[in-house]
Amino acid sequence: MTKKIALITGATSGIGAACARRFAQGGYDLIVTGRRCEELQKLRSEIERLGVEVWPLCFDVRDRAATQTAIAGLPERWQQIDVLVNNAGLARGLEPTYEGDFTDWDEMIDTNIKGLLHMTRYVVPLMVARNRGHVINIGSVAGDAAYAGGNVYCATKSAVKTLSDGLRIDVAHTRLRVTNVKPGLVETNFSKVRFHGDDERAGKVYQGIKPLTGDDIADVAFYAASAPEHVQIAEVLVLATHQASGSVMHREP
Repeated sequence: MTKKIALITGATSGIGAACARRFAQGGYDLIVTGRRCEELQKLRSEIERLGVEVWPLCFDVRDRAATQTAIAGLPERWQQIDVLVNNAGLARGLEPTYEGDFTDWDEMIDTNIKGLLHMTRYVVPLMVARNRGHVINIGSVAGDAAYAGGNVYCATKSAVKTLSDGLRIDVAHTRLRVTNVKPGLVETNFSKVRFHGDDERAGKVYQGIKPLTGDDIADVAFYAASAPEHVQIAEVLVLATHQASGSVMHREP
């Protein structure tokens, strides 16, 4: 029996790497993408020990031409993608909108929105042609309501929710499923990236509260993919126990 195939973007760290490990444990062969080629090869070596095949694709989802080339260049067997996990994304800065950095804005919009659209545009037609597939978009609690300093990042994750809902409508006549997973506070490289490598500032984000892990979110994504075919887990909000919303959480002293 041919194994199912999951394609996971942003797989070199955090939630993406955790999803790769979880789907591999579930018996999926994997296509993993990311910008850091060396890290992709390390992930491949690690995961193939689980007895699955891994096809690494080193490119930037912001680059539409590179995305098209990467997907079109897959051998026919690897184009039979069962699950697409649109995970690649990031936040930059916490400045108020009127002091925002244009470069940061471009990076968030191009990665979180356009990158997701690029992957969707080139992978979903393959699924529609087979009348089978599942798109899992990694959104955020930030997409539900803005928080102080979140402005553009929150807007991009709100777009992920809207794009997920729109795609679900577009494929309602098929057997495809669309899931939007919305994590709250997850301890990954997320805050380090947001603060441009400032470890001390990033560490303070998680002080006084036990955050979620990438593995927690990977478990949710795998659960959605494992539901019976007639069950579509449309949206899941996942928060740490002491987090009530994107801006409300209880921290122990």
